[in-house]
Amino acid sequence: MDERLLQHLREFDTPTICNAIEDALGHRSTEGFTRGHTMIAAFPHAKPIVGFAKTATIRASAPSAMDKAAARALRLAYYEYAQSEPRPTLVVIQDLDETPGTGAFWGEVNTAIHKGLGVEGCVTNGSIRDLDMVAPEFQLIAGSIGPSHAFVHLVEIRVPVTIYGMRVNDGDLVHADRHGATVIPRDVIARMPESIDRVIRQEKPILAAARSEGFDVAMLARAMAEADEIH
Repeated sequence: MDERLLQHLREFDTPTICNAIEDALGHRSTEGFTRGHTMIAAFPHAKPIVGFAKTATIRASAPSAMDKAAARALRLAYYEYAQSEPRPTLVVIQDLDETPGTGAFWGEVNTAIHKGLGVEGCVTNGSIRDLDMVAPEFQLIAGSIGPSHAFVHLVEIRVPVTIYGMRVNDGDLVHADRHGATVIPRDVIARMPESIDRVIRQEKPILAAARSEGFDVAMLARAMAEADEIH
């Protein structure tokens, strides 16, 4: 992956990326992005995070069925996986509990570990904590905030996960910010700069008209017609 392309994707919010995906695909969709839940960002005004997904599942409502040695081995295998290629990496963790967020996987310690391993951030339906001590610039996009880690433990790694309707597989390219997250389909990644540019150019005449003095429906109609001619 060209680092220049990744950097370009970081310059635009996730709603713009969703619009650009629609443009590149040639149709709208109800799949591929988080929906139905307002997610929480540890750093609401930070730039979007973009990375190749490293996936895992967790539970926190009861202790792990594994013995201590097996649980430790899984944890270390997960960290090895989190820092593996391709990079940049973004961790996507599904909380499997009936009430997701019972225990937080993410706090001061885990954000420090993951940042040290070169991970960009995380998307999860679970909870986060230690908000004043989260590793600087390590973005968390989560389902909730909670005070305890309860019995939080890993269940599986490198498995398909679903975060509020967004299905993510190992290695998917994920874009996320305070609005939520989306998977950028592999077959449109290379076309994203062109589609982003087109989406912005199509919105420009409508926004200019709406923000001008004396704006009315006739001006809107002309602006919409102008936008329709932009390809």
